[in-house]
Amino acid sequence: MTLDGFRDQIDRIDDELVDLLGRRLNIVREVALAKKVSATPVMQPARVIEVKRRCRERGSHHQLRGEFIETIYQAIIDEACRIEDDLLRG
Repeated sequence: MTLDGFRDQIDRIDDELVDLLGRRLNIVREVALAKKVSATPVMQPARVIEVKRRCRERGSHHQLRGEFIETIYQAIIDEACRIEDDLLRG
């Protein structure tokens, strides 16, 4: 395969990753509305720990470093909390 061919594959995967992040964060918006109704705090520390643990374990099956997965998921969780905060204030 050529370098351009590899780049095309990477671009398609990047598109899928962004689409999946969009789907995930749309669900976060629904969660925020449910938390608003039930007066549940945005930050759920036990859930954060569980998500990171589960994803770190799954990543290990693909030879992904745990620290890499932790960094990615911390960024995702930070954005999710920002979205929830915005929606709960509005």
